[in-house]
Formats: sequence, C-alpha cells, structure tokens
Amino acid sequence: MGVNHKLDLASLPASGHGADAWHDRFLAWLERLYASPRLYSFSLTNPLTRWVTRRRTQKLFDLMAGFVHTQVMLGCIRLDLFKMLHQAPADLHQIAARVNMPAPVLQRLLLSAVSLNLLECRSGARFGLGPLGVPLATHDGIAAMIEHNHLLYADMQDPVGFLNNAWQGDMAAYWPYAHDANAATREPQDKFSRYSDLMAASQGFVIEEILSSYFFDEHQCVLDVGAGKGRFASEMAVHAPHLKVKLFDLPPVLELAKANVQQRGLSDRMSFHPGSFLHDALPTGADLITLVRVAHDHPDDVVRQLLQKIHAALPLGGVLLLAEPMAQALSESYAGPAQSDAYFHFYLLAMGAGRLRTPEELMHLMAEAGFGQIEHLPNAMPIHAQLIVGRKSKCLP
Repeated sequence: MGVNHKLDLASLPASGHGADAWHDRFLAWLERLYASPRLYSFSLTNPLTRWVTRRRTQKLFDLMAGFVHTQVMLGCIRLDLFKMLHQAPADLHQIAARVNMPAPVLQRLLLSAVSLNLLECRSGARFGLGPLGVPLATHDGIAAMIEHNHLLYADMQDPVGFLNNAWQGDMAAYWPYAHDANAATREPQDKFSRYSDLMAASQGFVIEEILSSYFFDEHQCVLDVGAGKGRFASEMAVHAPHLKVKLFDLPPVLELAKANVQQRGLSDRMSFHPGSFLHDALPTGADLITLVRVAHDHPDDVVRQLLQKIHAALPLGGVLLLAEPMAQALSESYAGPAQSDAYFHFYLLAMGAGRLRTPEELMHLMAEAGFGQIEHLPNAMPIHAQLIVGRKSKCLP
C-alpha cells in the first residue's frame, strides 16, 4: 500500500434516522428509475423529459471524453494557438505554416477546439478565440497549470495502481517539501525555483478573491506564512499602502522573493524571515497572519501545529486569514456536484500528504488552536479559493 497509511481521513456525515432514512429511500427509488430501460425509452419520446435524458447522457459522455478534452487544450497551448489567434484570426493554412504542421491533422485539433468553445469559426474560413480560449490567451497562470498537469496525468495512467502507490510519482517529486520536512537542506535551488514560479503564476485569481473580499484597514502589519516568491505579499502591499509586510518561508524560497520584491520597489515595507514552520517559531509583531494555499498541502497534525504557532505569534485580538480551495460538504450535495473537488482530491494525493478540506473542517481545526469569532467569508469565485478568518481572543484565558 505504499505510504498511504500516513494519509488523513476526511470527516463524513454520520448516519441518521428519520429524515435521513427517508432521503435514502428516495435516492434508492431514483436509482431504480434511472436503471429502467422502459423509463429511458419513455423519456426520449416525451418532449417534456427528453432534455433531461439528453443532458445526463451528454454529461456522462463528457466525463468519458474528459482526458481528450484536456489534451486538446494542452495541444493548443503547446502550439501557442491562443496567443496567436488573440492577435488576429487566421485560416487553417496560415496557422499550419506558423506551427509547421500538416493541415489535415491540424484541422482535427482546431475543429475539436471549436467544439469545446476554445476556438470559434470566423468569416473567411478563419479561426478565432472562443469564449473559453480568451482566458488562456490572457492569463499565463492558467496555461502554466494546464502544462503542469501532465505530471498528474502521467501518475494517474493506472488509477487503481496510483491509489495503491500515491505519493511516489512525478508530482510528488515536483513538490519536495510536501513529503520531506528537511527538503530545504537536501534539494537543489532549481527545484524551489520551479515550483515557486508555478505558484506565483497561478496565484492571480486567488489574490483577486482575497483583495476583493477582505478589508485590511484595521491592520498595521501582516505576516504571510508560506509566502513563496512574494507575489501575494507584494499585491497586498500595493493594495493597502499603509501595511508593513513580513514574509516567512523556506530560505531558498525567500531568496527568490527578495529579488521579486526589490524589482517592484517594495523593499522598504517588507522584511524576510527564513525558516520552516515545522521546526521554527513564527516571527511576532504582525496583527494579521495570512495562510494562502498552504494548509491543504499538509496532513492534519501539521496543520494543527501550524495553527497553534500562528495563534501564539499573534497579539491579543490578532487575526488569521486562511484562503485556499475547499471541498463541498457531502451534506450539501443537494446544491449540485462540486466538480472541482475530484481534481483537488487527486492532485493533493499525488502531491504529498495534504488533502482538500471543507470549510467546516478548517474552522474546527482553527477552533482547536484557540481561535474565536471564526467566519467563513463570502467571495465571488469560490472555485479559486474560499476564505476563513479567526480572531485571537482579547481576553486572557
């Protein structure tokens, strides 16, 4: 079973009685209906129900074809088609000449991209960007993550074998700190530069969610734990010019952050504090500590330890702001499928010992660490990240 015995289990809803039992019987009844050939035939002949069956069939086909869809997107990125067509639409032969590919095979890729709304047909037999292709042409971070995902897909070629031997593939090697507490002293600088570049490139949407959802007016000094190359810290400093900002991360990572901060002319407002939150205490003096896309990289015991250290480093009344992708509670499945959950569950499994947690699980861990007034903040695009804040009580225990 590899090293999977080290992984945490997610909290599942407890079995109940009464309303829960009735709900189970209702779902069992629906399952029998879905499995009925007679109902299927009837639904196709009835104009009132035909759209439901067609929609379910299309969704199932999309799941089956999902890998092909991602490879179409990756092929367009590797040929730089999105940026090329963002400059101006072009016809098949113009594109084929630019990418040095035979027109008949390239046409298959282009038509597939059109079917996925990545590209669209324009006048004069030309191809232009579709609505889903525009973000891929204008946000480098999305393209970087799509390119990066080839490591995950390689690890998952045999999904059952992957589950029995997770944390041993190319994705785990890409993120050395996730499964090696002493990675900073063992791994070469280029490994930290590689994943720090990816984190910085893919962080844009998360930063936008935080800066548009949380007000920094009450704070004077912020400590960003797991600061990476300092992109979030820099954007926060520009967004709230009154803030002093401290950056905490592994020494080789902060060396990269220093260059980025200096380039942006923010050195006078930022200080650097190298260390590992697994081994070192956090620097004090900040009345707000931010934890952005960090907790989900680590198992529960590490998150508990980190939250306790954050609580200890904050003054009375200080605030923790935690932001990362979060799971939908299974008890909320009536709200619709959380399709991003499947991606993050497997990505984090391949990466190391972390896991995708629900807001309720994170709020419980924060309460265990001593935080009060814990709130799940609303934000516009939860798929990028959700936000939780907790405050250290002003009253002595």
